[in-house]
Amino acid sequence: MNNDVIFSRDLSGIEVGETHISDVKGEEGLLSYRGYAIESLATKPFQEVVWLVLFGTWPDASQKQALKEFMAVNSQLEADELHLLKAMPLTLHPMLMLQGIVPLLQLKPKQTIADLSATALQGLLIAARLPSLVASWRQLQLGNTPLAANPNASFHENFLTMFNGHAPTPAQVKVLDTAQILQMEHSFNAGTFAGRVCASTLAPIQSSISASIGTLFGVLHGGADQAALEMAHKIGSPALAAGYVQNVLAQKQKIMGMGHREYKVVDPRARILKPMAKTLCTEGEAKNLFEILEAVEAACQVEFGKSKKEIWANVEFYKGAVFHQLGIPSHYFTAIFAMARVYGYIAHYLEFSKDSCLIRPRARYVGNAI
Repeated sequence: MNNDVIFSRDLSGIEVGETHISDVKGEEGLLSYRGYAIESLATKPFQEVVWLVLFGTWPDASQKQALKEFMAVNSQLEADELHLLKAMPLTLHPMLMLQGIVPLLQLKPKQTIADLSATALQGLLIAARLPSLVASWRQLQLGNTPLAANPNASFHENFLTMFNGHAPTPAQVKVLDTAQILQMEHSFNAGTFAGRVCASTLAPIQSSISASIGTLFGVLHGGADQAALEMAHKIGSPALAAGYVQNVLAQKQKIMGMGHREYKVVDPRARILKPMAKTLCTEGEAKNLFEILEAVEAACQVEFGKSKKEIWANVEFYKGAVFHQLGIPSHYFTAIFAMARVYGYIAHYLEFSKDSCLIRPRARYVGNAI
């Protein structure tokens, strides 16, 4: 055995590349995109942050307008794409639908943006289509005819209208803008790294994004938001949260949305999202669900504190309460996540492709010898 070879089943702590896109400082509870703290970015216009993440600079006035027009005009599904969507089994989870249909999209932008590469435009076209795909899938599952995109509405206003069948309030649009900024990018997470592995083979951007979406679907990654809210529904009352936590931990099971692989202190995104959830969830079922989640977090802190460990809710934990108040059912939460994280996937594809290399790790063989 070569003792100089580093062995790690999960690549934890092993640096496998360089990036200018985002920086996760888990020990300090800090996250930044392109050198800007997430706290400052959360209040910026959504599409301006998109441009920053993708290209590393803030857009000027002409670039803002060009991006707005590009995303609006390319959000409408083509007739063939809608036909493909209707041909899929309506029982499919939205994430499986997205993973399957992204490689089949017609990547022919209806207009261009000056100085952007063909690959960047293809990535943006996919990003423009994702909300329409998710909203159309929701309407089809409800037995309705999908609604056409409104080029005059803002990006997330358009999505919520198509998804729910009625226009949202300005406050709801603002909440979704902020939530999507918070989950737009997160360094070499599992989904992004899967996309980089795919990109390293010189596969096209749609294949890379599809691979990333498939990885995001897992409950240990993007699916934790769905699992956390469904857990709250299952518990039913804040008074039952402590007993639930004790029982789950006694069985050596995970509390989805509690703790984070990278953050050793509070997830900085959760510090922003939790107050948003509390402000939204002020009555009825929403208030009860939020209070259950709070009680679960408090119970986890007590239980883990017995062994001198600190554990806090991550961004997934309270995000479900926010999405629930926007009229989004839990099995669509991860698809909404994908609508935001796709910009990170595009940014990494573009960055990695500038100096790509085939990612080919070694395996430690432990089977029978020859």
